[in-house]
Amino acid sequence: MKKLFIKTHGCQMNFYDSERMTDLLKPHGYELDNSAEDADLIVLNTCHIREKAVEKTFSELGRIRNQINLREEKTGKKSIVAVAGCVAQAQGKEIMKRSPWVDIVVGPQSYQSLPELIAKIDPIKKNKNINIDFPTIPKFDQLENQIFDRGPSAFLTIQEGCDKFCTFCVVPYTRGAEYSRPVKSIIDEAKKLIDKGVKEITLLGQNVNAWSAKSYDKDVWGLGKLISELAKIDDLQSIRYTTSHPLDMDIELLEAHKDIKKLMPYLHLPVQSGSDKILKLMNRKHTSLEYMKVIEKVRYYKPDIAISGDFITGFPGETDKDHQATIELISEIKYSQAYSFKYSVRPGTPAGTFNDHIDENLKKSRLQEVQELLRVQQMQFNEKFVNSTLQVLVLRNGKKNGQYLGKTPYNQSIYFNSEYKDLIGSIVTIVVTDAFQNSLTGIIKDIRHN
Repeated sequence: MKKLFIKTHGCQMNFYDSERMTDLLKPHGYELDNSAEDADLIVLNTCHIREKAVEKTFSELGRIRNQINLREEKTGKKSIVAVAGCVAQAQGKEIMKRSPWVDIVVGPQSYQSLPELIAKIDPIKKNKNINIDFPTIPKFDQLENQIFDRGPSAFLTIQEGCDKFCTFCVVPYTRGAEYSRPVKSIIDEAKKLIDKGVKEITLLGQNVNAWSAKSYDKDVWGLGKLISELAKIDDLQSIRYTTSHPLDMDIELLEAHKDIKKLMPYLHLPVQSGSDKILKLMNRKHTSLEYMKVIEKVRYYKPDIAISGDFITGFPGETDKDHQATIELISEIKYSQAYSFKYSVRPGTPAGTFNDHIDENLKKSRLQEVQELLRVQQMQFNEKFVNSTLQVLVLRNGKKNGQYLGKTPYNQSIYFNSEYKDLIGSIVTIVVTDAFQNSLTGIIKDIRHN
């Protein structure tokens, strides 16, 4: 078997794509390995959402060059290097120019062509292969049907692309227009995952709650109906979804949170800013009040739900008053966790042409204030679970002897010890003993093997 090494940057959808690339390449003789130094094929799956992520790509490619040179010196073997993902889509030719040791560049909508591109590599001619097309036949229809090992929890992409066109975002340009996978395709993949021992599925999409497709009886389903259908699969223990847009939280999905026990009480709902002026400049198509009303509805249907979000500080034109509006919104919502970043210009986006760009030091100080408030809220959220009892899916062994890592229904990591050796994939009852910023600890009370 040839050795395959994949390094993944970015969102959950990139991790899903990396898993599917692994599935795709296995029938062609590639076995996943955790070392780039010994790999016959190195795939760097990239993220383009922020400037820092792009810089990381080229820095990583520099390290890869050293690794492949060292391998060739030691063994005489040449490694194939492929760059995939959104940086590949946006800067394919630039990658080849700056990193001439790269053999293949393939976009997120065309990685199904990897085996063909690899077969075309000629080490003597040193030819390069680029495929960053948006194919007329969706990539899901061309991917191999086989799915290999995943573990207890797995991603399943059901929707790609975006039609919202937020002014700061590159997704419509790197992932394309919104596309919803057909019902049968999703259900079939879910069942294959379950057959491989998966207990929890996270449905993925750039705007996952915009998913809509005709069902078996030609009725049009939304995400709530799809979740209801997936919940009927006996051995599937839990369902999650991410990332959502406030405009697409419909009643059917809200009712799913209330009625479907397998749907976990967690919602990632980005807002980006608490200022209506900034939201308009971002083309978010909603106000801060409309966002808060969506959260109010969600909590009406599922009172204990954990809410997470996304925030950008220092967007062009953001004043102290606008920043304060974001602080007030965060204080009002009370998040269980959230992601926050300084604004960075993305090439080709409308916001990059805006006036009134914010000083980097001011961006940084505003980000620190946002993050400190979010840290306090996350700690408060975790602390309220101390002495409570939770059902936990065991994901893997911890770093310490006898330690396990699991996930709570509210998307918290929780560590516990047990003398049992075969708990991975089981549902265990845990009494929470302590809370930390990013995790909980607990004592095992009961075990439900699956």
